Amino acid sequence: MKYVIIANGNLNYTEKIIGIIKNADFIIGADGGARHLKALGIIPDIMVGDFDSIQEQDRAFFENRHVQFMRFPEKKDHTDTELCVRWAVKNGATMITLLGVTGTRLDHTMANIFLLKMLDDLKISARIIDANNEIYIVTDKLTIKGYPGDIVSIIPASETVQGITLKGFEYPLDNARLEMGTSRGISNVLENSTASIQVGSGILIVTKSWD
Repeated sequence: MKYVIIANGNLNYTEKIIGIIKNADFIIGADGGARHLKALGIIPDIMVGDFDSIQEQDRAFFENRHVQFMRFPEKKDHTDTELCVRWAVKNGATMITLLGVTGTRLDHTMANIFLLKMLDDLKISARIIDANNEIYIVTDKLTIKGYPGDIVSIIPASETVQGITLKGFEYPLDNARLEMGTSRGISNVLENSTASIQVGSGILIVTKSWD
């Protein structure tokens, strides 16, 4: 089951983003993410959050269309995005795409990136897409698809990452080791439309980026 979660951060309404949302099996709006859904004319399957950031006209728009609202108190242990992720997991998600989860609040952006680790632990395929990046967490292996020349970076998110093997890149690696704090993995380049990343142990943040 392909789930898409739309939050209140930055989101460009590109043809690619619209296609990802419309091709999802289930669409979850996270609180103020209602503004993006309304702008796109897309009706979510459910809205989740404490609804402290949703605009009243957006709330009314979806309530009038009988969208289910799952409300949580403002004083809670998890962000609205994490509540959406946890709901998706409980309801059979096998792939989750997070949209609108990056922006000016670095704390929220970082927390949302590390939600990918929770999903990786649960063996659920997950990614973040924003205007300039696709973001993944890798602890085992990942196939990257794109175009020759696409920029892909790997960033250690654990003290050490061992057994890193990169194939299909301009700068390949074979059973390499990277330590947290190094920039060695920044700005690699795809040689073909498909490349692979394998990790023996540790955690990598992987980004495919474009300007």
